[in-house]
Amino acid sequence: MNMELSEGLSLADSINKHLINKSLDKAVVILCPPFIHLASMNEILKDGKIFIGAQNCASETSGAFTGEISAAMIKSTGAEYVIIGHSERRIYYNEDDNVLNKKVLIALNSELKVIFCCGEVIKEREENKHFEVVKRQVEKGLFNLSIEQISNILISYEPVWAIGTGLTATPEQAQEMHAFIRKLITEKYGSAAGNNISIIYGGSCKPSNSGELFSKPDVDGGLIGGAALKTEDFIGIIESIC
Repeated sequence: MNMELSEGLSLADSINKHLINKSLDKAVVILCPPFIHLASMNEILKDGKIFIGAQNCASETSGAFTGEISAAMIKSTGAEYVIIGHSERRIYYNEDDNVLNKKVLIALNSELKVIFCCGEVIKEREENKHFEVVKRQVEKGLFNLSIEQISNILISYEPVWAIGTGLTATPEQAQEMHAFIRKLITEKYGSAAGNNISIIYGGSCKPSNSGELFSKPDVDGGLIGGAALKTEDFIGIIESIC
């Protein structure tokens, strides 16, 4: 929940201008602003190399749900992606596995690609339950999808304990969990699906650590938070892939 409309559009325009003449063969860049920015941002980015996505969607397709934004509404803005299950939605808005799975199915049926978030809090990490927690989130959130549907999923691992806390997840810890998630997908959907799914890292990724994180074999990119609010930082992260 950052930036008023004019500020958000200015940021998108700045990022777009920095990338317009760069090769992005090794990277997909997606901006996920607040809902009110989506349609206008699509106009700025429609001829460029950047995709747009929403930060959330409703758990219903339509109806008397005042204040909610449906997946179909998001799709109508020109967006192609939606984030579902972000740790803040799970923690602050009590979105559980069943609600999130419902959102995933609705988003896919609206022809949106899903960035599905999973990850453990500090207590779960300290109690050595992090693999158990992530396994449950992935299975409950995604394992009723078809093999065709899973091809439209990206998974973001968020070590919630390392976001804005001063604690740091090491690249080795990220790799360990990403490899675990890939193994879960492979066991359920086969080696092709496991190899092809993008698993990105959502724990305080910035220009100073992105290169080392992305060098790990199972870390395919990042779900960027605060560093995406400054053009130079976000571009630095992108260039660490390209």
